[in-house]
Amino acid sequence: MIPLYRKQFNAEFNETKYQAYLNYINGLYPNSVDFRIAETPLFLTAAFKTQLLEVGEYVCAQILAGDFIAKTEKSLQNTKSTPNEKGLPECMVMDFAIANNNQNEMAPALIELQGFPSLFAFEVLQDEAIRNCYTIPENVTPYLNGYTKEKYLRHLSTIIKGELGEHTILLELLPNQQKTRVDFYCTQHYLNIPIVCITEIFKKGNSLYYQREGIDIKIDRIYNRIVTDELKNQPEEIKEKAAILYADLNVSWVTHPNHFFRISKYLLPYLHHHCIPKTQFVDQIKSIPTDLEKYILKPLFSFAGQGVIIDVQSSDFDTILDPANWIMQEKVNYAPCVETPDGFAKAEIRLFYFWDKPTQKYIATLNLSRLSKGKMIGVNYNQTATWVGGSLAYFEK
Repeated sequence: MIPLYRKQFNAEFNETKYQAYLNYINGLYPNSVDFRIAETPLFLTAAFKTQLLEVGEYVCAQILAGDFIAKTEKSLQNTKSTPNEKGLPECMVMDFAIANNNQNEMAPALIELQGFPSLFAFEVLQDEAIRNCYTIPENVTPYLNGYTKEKYLRHLSTIIKGELGEHTILLELLPNQQKTRVDFYCTQHYLNIPIVCITEIFKKGNSLYYQREGIDIKIDRIYNRIVTDELKNQPEEIKEKAAILYADLNVSWVTHPNHFFRISKYLLPYLHHHCIPKTQFVDQIKSIPTDLEKYILKPLFSFAGQGVIIDVQSSDFDTILDPANWIMQEKVNYAPCVETPDGFAKAEIRLFYFWDKPTQKYIATLNLSRLSKGKMIGVNYNQTATWVGGSLAYFEK
């Protein structure tokens, strides 16, 4: 944290500025933000940024290792596999807690990762809204590795739309009802990509189409925003439509549905780094620890914190019917790191990684942050608190 910037921000803060911040976003996309936006961004030192990127580089190296595909093949064993998986995803994200380490120093702790998109477009707008309504120092930026808004949007466009000018859609399940729909609208605005519901697509031969104004439009590339877990609880008619995703199709994917499983909590037991909590598959635990207060249990492929058991009891292990699809992870000691008018908040940072074709590496580009005063970080768990919710981290240049 940068104490000077925190003190300046808190001293200058008022509700009028916060409402102007919210109105900036709602004015462009009315009634589209279905999650709480925090009153404040984070201000992080260059040294902390270096720590984050060092852990990220270690994780990327494991994903780029030659045995990665073989190592993660079992992640697909309990789900329908989609054909035509090609290589690694062109984008992914990593979630870091701001934690107190064993030396009681603030340090990043990797808690999750996803071979799946995030709020890639919305964070561009969020940066604009924050700077429009608050005084933000000039020597900080939410972008990483020399990226700017312009460079970031160019790279994002290439990632999503490809390099050949293929017709790309943003595909989602009931997109106008999703909590993250503001990101879809931003993606459409910045990149001119149509938003299409899974219920609208249909098949001709091995190709997919959707219809606009009575015209059938062929889909070449899918920017995939469908969380497979959400499909399980849908009515049968939607499940029948979604079955098309498992057909042999003449489309390319960003990201391919299989990547959601390969790059996920499933990978955590294979990662060994002092900034990554030790993690085990539950079915591989030889004996239940006696100090269960130091651990949490997580289902591998749930989304937005669903199913996580924080206060673990030995009896919880008896209720897990599919232990191969659960992990036990060392509990992270979140640092009370963000001073607010009514106490300290905890925080997480999600780094956005894009595939950089010239260097053949993943590169960190932008971020989002989340603030909490409860046991869980996700916006679903902080509905009544203030100075919590979705935000952005500004890094010292």
